[in-house]
Amino acid sequence: MSTESQASPPLPPPFNNTTPPPTLLAQGAEARLYKTTYLTPSIPAALKIRPSKPYRHVILDRRLTKQRILHEARCLARLRREGVPVPAVLALDWEGPLNTATGERSVGAWLLMEWIEGPSVRAVLEKWEAWVKRASTEREQRGETFTVSAEEDARVIDLMARIGQAVGHMHRVGIVHGDLTTSNLILRPLPGSPPGQVEESSDADKEPPSLEGEIVLIDFGLAMQSVHEEDRAVDLYVLERAIGSTHPRTERYFSEVLQAYRQSFKGASTVLRRLEEVRMRGRKRSMIG
Repeated sequence: MSTESQASPPLPPPFNNTTPPPTLLAQGAEARLYKTTYLTPSIPAALKIRPSKPYRHVILDRRLTKQRILHEARCLARLRREGVPVPAVLALDWEGPLNTATGERSVGAWLLMEWIEGPSVRAVLEKWEAWVKRASTEREQRGETFTVSAEEDARVIDLMARIGQAVGHMHRVGIVHGDLTTSNLILRPLPGSPPGQVEESSDADKEPPSLEGEIVLIDFGLAMQSVHEEDRAVDLYVLERAIGSTHPRTERYFSEVLQAYRQSFKGASTVLRRLEEVRMRGRKRSMIG
């Protein structure tokens, strides 16, 4: 659904008076994400707004909104200090503007972050799988058998290893993501990469997309600080299920994520053992319904 056809939700100052105005990218139950600028029109930034909830008591709403926006910012700052590839925090307001006429705050809190260029891992893997499907169909029409080449195998394995390393680094710092899907992993072009190396293309199924770039973790709205093996294992399980359901042709490479994760920090082996228990519980829930 086009966001242009909907009534524009309120923006907090100074973003309600910028040229061009922020572009709404996504709108969920808890937050809205915009693309805007920082300091100058040439510096892009990501703006996350947590609106007030009119159904909650005013004091409770302000307290919860403040806690959640501050917690996300602290997680990002901690990961950034430890060298984990995440967006930098640029600015933050946990109070929101006050409507002097009503005494209410229509916008609860906002967080301004570094804009990460590059496609999501989800988009890249979808393009890679579309290319595999097209190549396989063309071979079958000619009566030939299609197999992914060793070179393509190596490219996907390398991408999965980078994902495992990034997740392992995050867990080593003591942060659990909470919503670890391929949509929340960005493939940022490496410095000096040719323009468009990892950009999306309308005819991506004609040739395999680039898989080069740095894995950047985004959207820490559900993140928490934890060093418990159970929490880390659930994080990995969510990623495994996301890849299995969204990228079926790539699912067989998930072991490469776990192999790189195992090498990322000292406690990884214990987490992977707990992952087996989490998988068993997930299969039981699936059978029971």
